[in-house]
Amino acid sequence: MHHLLVALATTPSPLPTPSLREGVSEDQITPGLWGFIMTAFFVLATTLLIVDMVRRIRRVRYRAQVEEERLAAAAAADVDAADAHDGLAAPGDSAGTEENGHGAAPDRSQPRD
Repeated sequence: MHHLLVALATTPSPLPTPSLREGVSEDQITPGLWGFIMTAFFVLATTLLIVDMVRRIRRVRYRAQVEEERLAAAAAADVDAADAHDGLAAPGDSAGTEENGHGAAPDRSQPRD
């Protein structure tokens, strides 16, 4: 056991500087200039696609928001128009002008025969 601890504690002598195996050139193991150019192209293309996608999503959200606001305004205008129409029709009821003859609304407190 003692020999194992001594063997693990000692540091081996450094190896000579690493070199390539025979028959292998540096161009075969590194990406080189073309690898850098292709990587840069893919990074640039991906960045442009992401920017375009974000712009399109923002445009769709804005259009949906404008459409919701337009529909809400149209619905509010319809409700206001219906309320105004109901409010004008009740006092100027045509049945009231025929019953009493002088355009005033009929007295609804008395029961009709």
